[in-house]
Amino acid sequence: MHRVAVTGLGVISPVGIGIQKFWDSLKEGRSGISRITKFDPSPFKCQIAGEVKDFNPEGKLDPKEIRRFDLFTQYALYTAIEAIENSGLVLEDLDKNRVGVIYGSGIGGENIWEEEHKKLIEKGPDRISPFFIPALIINMAAGLIAMKFGFKGVNYGVVSACASSGHAIGEAFRKVRSGEMDVVITGGSEAPIGPLALAGFSAARSLSTRNDDPERASRPFDKNRDGFVMSEGAGTLVLENFEHAKKRGASIYAEIVGYGATDDAFHITAPDETGGPQAMAMERALEDGGIRKEEIDYINAHGTSTLLNDKTETKAIKRVFGERAYEIKISSTKSMVGHLLGAASAIEAIATILSLKEGIITPTINYEFPDEECDLDYTPNKAFKKEIKYALSNSFGFGGHNVTLAFKKVEES
Repeated sequence: MHRVAVTGLGVISPVGIGIQKFWDSLKEGRSGISRITKFDPSPFKCQIAGEVKDFNPEGKLDPKEIRRFDLFTQYALYTAIEAIENSGLVLEDLDKNRVGVIYGSGIGGENIWEEEHKKLIEKGPDRISPFFIPALIINMAAGLIAMKFGFKGVNYGVVSACASSGHAIGEAFRKVRSGEMDVVITGGSEAPIGPLALAGFSAARSLSTRNDDPERASRPFDKNRDGFVMSEGAGTLVLENFEHAKKRGASIYAEIVGYGATDDAFHITAPDETGGPQAMAMERALEDGGIRKEEIDYINAHGTSTLLNDKTETKAIKRVFGERAYEIKISSTKSMVGHLLGAASAIEAIATILSLKEGIITPTINYEFPDEECDLDYTPNKAFKKEIKYALSNSFGFGGHNVTLAFKKVEES
């Protein structure tokens, strides 16, 4: 078995495009939530979202890619380019048959689906774009990244709702650890902010309706939380054989050391409130990484800001760690960026990795009123300096999909 290094990162998020802007915003506790500007949200119960501001793909993507591809694939490609540049990989030096892409999304081409459906109704079937299906399907994010760089190793898309990119990163980790691949580009992308998705999540009663106070709407673990805030963006990671990275003199952010996955087998949207399956995902990640429970310093929570999820995740953490759960720092990145659905795990994995590297735990903002059922240390409102050796990142998706990733600080680079 090989050690697996994280050598490159790329981010598009509601709090900034690029690693430094994203990280600075998280440390400062900035919210990226605002009233929706992509369309008139007035008829909707929820009128707020985490939109990406000032995204300009020109310079990284060519005009055909921008014209033909849905926004979710543009985000995926853009962050993949950023992550590969960030990793310092020299493409000519790679055996591209041993470089793979495993990439997640929960919904895929939401924007192009709405546009083409409207065209079908108003103008008829002959006006549908020949790029409609290729632009829509979720696996195309992985496919286009491979085409962009000529990577011919393992390649597929992963779909498991809000755990999609967590599964993608976990599967990529296994491909590198086993020696099947030298490098795998992984992560997730989502661009769901359109009328249909907003109406759908509103109908499922999942979204916050704190429309008059958007920056304070995403409030994980707070007693007055009322649902999550839908967001868009992407996170891409370069996972690399540790010795491969060392040999080329790469700068290593962290190691990924464990991956645990389970399913609730319980309900289409609600979590199993016992916390048992979510706890088992954490237990499996610890076992996979050979990590003792007392070594965990930090958990980046799924922390959606829904009544059920936050209570259940708290219960699951207590099942795993017992009384020690009260000593572990926990925080929710979603309090600042909102919920990026299939891209959430990737964004949160990146936040966890940067926390390990810099010894800073980013806060759970908007935490004002304690909930007796959520009584752990959620790092309220201000970042906290702490040396972290091991950290977990949790992701749970509709359908009961649970993923935990385990990361380790690099003590040699």
